[in-house]
Amino acid sequence: MRRLFPVTDVTDETAAAEGPAGREWSLAELAAAYAYPEPGPEGSAPWLRGNMVSTLDGAAQHEGRSQPISCPADMRVFGVLRALADAVVVGAETVRQEGYRPARARAGFAAAREAAGQGPAPAIAVVSASLDLDFSLPLFSSPLVPTLVLTGAGADPERVAAAEKAGARVVVAGEGAGVDPARAVHALAELGHTRLLTEGGPRLLGQLIAADVLDELCLTVSPMLTAGEAQRIAGGPSVTLPRRFTLSSMLEEDGFLFTRYRRV
Repeated sequence: MRRLFPVTDVTDETAAAEGPAGREWSLAELAAAYAYPEPGPEGSAPWLRGNMVSTLDGAAQHEGRSQPISCPADMRVFGVLRALADAVVVGAETVRQEGYRPARARAGFAAAREAAGQGPAPAIAVVSASLDLDFSLPLFSSPLVPTLVLTGAGADPERVAAAEKAGARVVVAGEGAGVDPARAVHALAELGHTRLLTEGGPRLLGQLIAADVLDELCLTVSPMLTAGEAQRIAGGPSVTLPRRFTLSSMLEEDGFLFTRYRRV
């Protein structure tokens, strides 16, 4: 892996010493490259970052899954971003399609998470209005930390009871059946989850963008072309004015670009 941006004297010296292919970065180096902002004078404010992968022609999936357009380096970054987060926010459809499992504890991050006051692994927070979820799955039945289910005040009481019986913690984050993205972020922060990560899917990411609660996007650009009718990384209604983000960093390995953009 090589750092392409920001370019510094250290970047140039490292690139010259390691050659065009670079080297595999350690977990500590990746964690430093993707560190969350330091708390301000008033304490930790919620910071929501997205992590998505897209092909050169804008596809976020191939045949319904993101794995075919990913790579080992992308999966290392994926693991590091999870290891840094308090909670991973994900849409119900993505849980169903990707076969989500509970986040696992990683020995390489155990000391850092303990020092940061975090649990052994991030909580998975599933956003669902209908609660049409299989609560017998390991994500609900055997997580290392209880899975959270974000839903609206008007959710079906029987489905709420089923979620709680399975061991999930139901968090109301909206009126009616739907979830208000801004309220969801606030509700997670009230539970102590301020370092937030969303892995989509596209519909959820689009809702977070529309609500203007996304602070950062970590986008892997895959050197592939798929054509077809695959979804983009974000869907749903367009915003009134495009949200402007600025490039914070860019890494490269095997033709994959690992970009990090922050809101202006």
